[in-house]
Amino acid sequence: MSDLALPPWLRGPRWWALLTLGLALGFSAVTVTRLPDMTLVPLAAGWLFLARRWRWGAPPPPEPPARVWPWSLVPLILWGIYVFLADRFGIVDLGAVFFHLQAGISEHGGGRLVVAALFTLAMLLVLAAFTWLVRVDFRWRRRERLLAVALLVGNPLLIDLGQRGAAIVTEDGAWLDRQYVAPVIREAPPTPPNLLIFYLESLERTYANRERFGDAYAPLAALGERGVVFEGVRQLDNTGWTMAGMIASQCGTPLMPAGLLHDRQFEPLERVVPGVTCLGDLLDARGYALSYLGGASTRFAGKGRFYTDHGFDRVRGRETLAPRLDDPDYLNSWGLFDDSLYGFVEEEVRRLEAEGGPWGLVSLSLGTHPPNGFPARACRERQGEFDGVDILYSVECSAWLVSRLVRRLEAEGLLEDTLVVIASDHLSMRVSAWDRLIAGPRANTFMLIGNDLPPRRIRVEASTMDVLPTVLEAMGFSLDRHRAGLGVSLFAGAPTLVEEHGLETLNARLKEETALQERLWQGVDIRPPFPPAEIPPPRSTAAPGAPGTASAD
Repeated sequence: MSDLALPPWLRGPRWWALLTLGLALGFSAVTVTRLPDMTLVPLAAGWLFLARRWRWGAPPPPEPPARVWPWSLVPLILWGIYVFLADRFGIVDLGAVFFHLQAGISEHGGGRLVVAALFTLAMLLVLAAFTWLVRVDFRWRRRERLLAVALLVGNPLLIDLGQRGAAIVTEDGAWLDRQYVAPVIREAPPTPPNLLIFYLESLERTYANRERFGDAYAPLAALGERGVVFEGVRQLDNTGWTMAGMIASQCGTPLMPAGLLHDRQFEPLERVVPGVTCLGDLLDARGYALSYLGGASTRFAGKGRFYTDHGFDRVRGRETLAPRLDDPDYLNSWGLFDDSLYGFVEEEVRRLEAEGGPWGLVSLSLGTHPPNGFPARACRERQGEFDGVDILYSVECSAWLVSRLVRRLEAEGLLEDTLVVIASDHLSMRVSAWDRLIAGPRANTFMLIGNDLPPRRIRVEASTMDVLPTVLEAMGFSLDRHRAGLGVSLFAGAPTLVEEHGLETLNARLKEETALQERLWQGVDIRPPFPPAEIPPPRSTAAPGAPGTASAD
């Protein structure tokens, strides 16, 4: 299309640049707040109105355009990173960013990588538009340094980083560590029960609200009527992603990344939280045969390392399970669909039962992975066509599949003397039902079935750290003061840390804590990359090859 075919006001770069900035401003405001998505349009329109009113990009004489680079480019990039994380995950957790960089992001589901590429392209357009505006309009050029400072000071990512960095000089960096109770089993039942844990990816109990989500959670609600259902299991910082959620519920502690305050914070992890005793360690010491099965790769985020480090004999993920599928193409971008995974879970239960002795099996689903989930073929046959967007379709699918499997295993007598745990690994990140999810208090799924537990509901303010002692006591084990890690058994009636101090206080303490972090990673090398004796000598300025000098390869 030639310039002559465009209206006069669209023939130059001015309004294209201003429109780009207006859309970016509106998108950012909607993403980082709870404003409805439709607010983007009036926000962008308001920006364009002000631009027209004050003639931004078309200043009066006398100053000509200047070839300068805005001071705000780097602050804008940092805001772009924050907006991207908020858009993809809903809640930005800096600890999750650090941990995934440390533990490895290979075998990542590819969908977000495409989105990241598109977001990067959009960010480049924003930077180009802002640079044009500053160069053309001397009024923006004169005040732009103040904008750069405001962008830096107001960036939540930098605020969080500053708070974590301040932990180095905090007066009390051991408050949480003083609350920590090393998990110790004092007494065990004569015949310990088996343990079957289903982690349901992001399938939080909030979905049980029928007014907001209809019957999406109904299969799980029906299953919970036969067991103990805990209401009010909240989410602390550093427990809001898969590895952190599993460590919180199995080790009784938040996952504070290794070396966040040290020089080698981006070195690959060889071990995962070796300094604490977790569920697998306790059961392994009691002779349990332990298995982990997950639909995603065990190499992603250190899952394989965690389970092999903490007593599990068999750790299986996409790498070993996908080649065993009848249909090798029946995979999603992360790994196995849940119906395939649960087929392997059933097979593993049969194997463990045949071997005899107490056993434990942990599985992790993918069906409700944000942003849209991966509903299985079996659900599409039952629920009809999936529109590719509605997370509630995926929630119902995942809830139905796990309920169906539990009932089938029970019917065949494979769950006698077995405690079944059904839990969400963490609260959901941003999904199609996000506005409804954050419209009220949120809680994780946590229910126990079997082992002669009388059905009931327990309403308590707790966190996923309380899962470890609760599961152990439900299995019949006795704990010192009903405590394990930072958790307390929800059967004991003793106050939890959430009840005593509240989520805000605990999250604030987490940002200051250093002693618990050191406990988690005790034994992991977090020294500077060059010990004092190994620091390379400075290069000599003498000619290459001269006596007493070193030449770079």
